[in-house]
Amino acid sequence: MNQSALIRPDWTPATIALMVLGFVVFWPLGLAMLAYIIFGERLRGFKRDANDRADRMFAGCRRAKSRYNTHFTTGNVAFDDWRKTEIDRIEEERRKLDEMREEFDNYVRELRRAKDQEEFDRFMRERQNRSSGQNTVVDL
Repeated sequence: MNQSALIRPDWTPATIALMVLGFVVFWPLGLAMLAYIIFGERLRGFKRDANDRADRMFAGCRRAKSRYNTHFTTGNVAFDDWRKTEIDRIEEERRKLDEMREEFDNYVRELRRAKDQEEFDRFMRERQNRSSGQNTVVDL
């Protein structure tokens, strides 16, 4: 987050002034500003998690909706056949895109895990070096 921003989720003079002004004008505005000051840093992660959960929950609905429309017929056999092949082609493309998205999500998850593992290993090495450095000073 940009730390030079005037209004950021922190106890700055601007956010305090907006909170007080919000309470004076209409108390829910002041309460909302107070919540932003206290919980503002967590909003980005919360939004991402909520969007991921909603995407997973509604993924089945999208597939079911597209299959539902295939039962409708116009009475023109040639058009219905063409329509069915196009719908099947589009569903196949959708399936491929969903698989590619899942692969990408797994790839990003693995990158994050590797980065976290590297940071943890670096922390442990530095901790080990500090503790071994302090022991040599004590031994002298």
